[in-house]
Amino acid sequence: MPEIIARTATADYPIFIQQGALDHLGERVAASCQGRRTVIVTDDQVGPLYLERVSASLKAAGFNCGEAIVPAGEGSKNPERLAFLYARFHETGLSRTDPVIALGGGVVGDLAGFAAATWLRGVPLVQVPTTLLAQVDSSVGGKTAIDLPQGKNLVGAFYQPRLVVMDPAVLHTLSRRFMADGMAEVIKYGLIGDEALLDQIEQQAYDLEWVVARCVRSKIAVVARDEKDSGERMLLNFGHTVGHAIEKATGYAAFSHGEAVAVGMVMAAAIGEKLGETDPGTGDRIRRVLEAYQLPVQADVPLQALLPAIFSDKKRLGSRIHYVLLRRPGEAFLKPMTPNELSAVLGEVWPRG
Repeated sequence: MPEIIARTATADYPIFIQQGALDHLGERVAASCQGRRTVIVTDDQVGPLYLERVSASLKAAGFNCGEAIVPAGEGSKNPERLAFLYARFHETGLSRTDPVIALGGGVVGDLAGFAAATWLRGVPLVQVPTTLLAQVDSSVGGKTAIDLPQGKNLVGAFYQPRLVVMDPAVLHTLSRRFMADGMAEVIKYGLIGDEALLDQIEQQAYDLEWVVARCVRSKIAVVARDEKDSGERMLLNFGHTVGHAIEKATGYAAFSHGEAVAVGMVMAAAIGEKLGETDPGTGDRIRRVLEAYQLPVQADVPLQALLPAIFSDKKRLGSRIHYVLLRRPGEAFLKPMTPNELSAVLGEVWPRG
């Protein structure tokens, strides 16, 4: 498939979606970056599968490769792992023209991306996403972050990659659970602005490469208009306010990101219907499509355990949280609510008090 060009106020960059793209990574990076040292950041699950192959491609293109392997999972998005990456960058002699390669899912992309954004005040970043969730969403758009005890993604930077290289073939190694994890984000794209995509997902009649490209094109169109998440881009966080809170309240262990977002989308529909803002029956439609992909539609977590994280949500502007709701499938909007208003309506729709 031909490359897609992402255009933002701060950077333009190519996105390659191609079978076998990992084997051509070195030449792509060499064409985009001046430096010839690199550090490949990956995790202990992706590394055994693809690190040797990626390293071979980069070395064939003339790169001196260092490696930094972190434990898989959200727990690696913390200040300690960030410091570990800085140490590896220093040991490798990474300069301002040398790229960081983020090889993995959303956790690796967020962590390596923030490290690249802040090492020497910014070095080139190459995103090589290996999960469906990362390919359709997190590797594109320039959001990078780590977590703090107070909440998810609270420390980060908007930092666009130099290029993004996606190989759809790697998705065949994913477990059913992590394919479903990515499908939650695909369903999200359909719900907030692409009902034709949602129809295809409901019918389970789609080509995966087409889905990836369609979601990427949707995201870069939004990012082009709102790079710094001050308006329209907030709509991409549909389901994420409650989803992130569920992840935090359960120690980032019981639910994957997509699973938590799935529950968050159901709750957003319930809130919208309760407030009279969302077409009746929307929540039932969302539940049906989520359950068809074996995604959860509720979480056995007390609401009081979620509220602190919900109230520290990044979509809070001043005294109000801008909650993402639907008018109908395919049309999302921002609903400003005070913490008291949101707490009250959540208390009415959340299955546990």
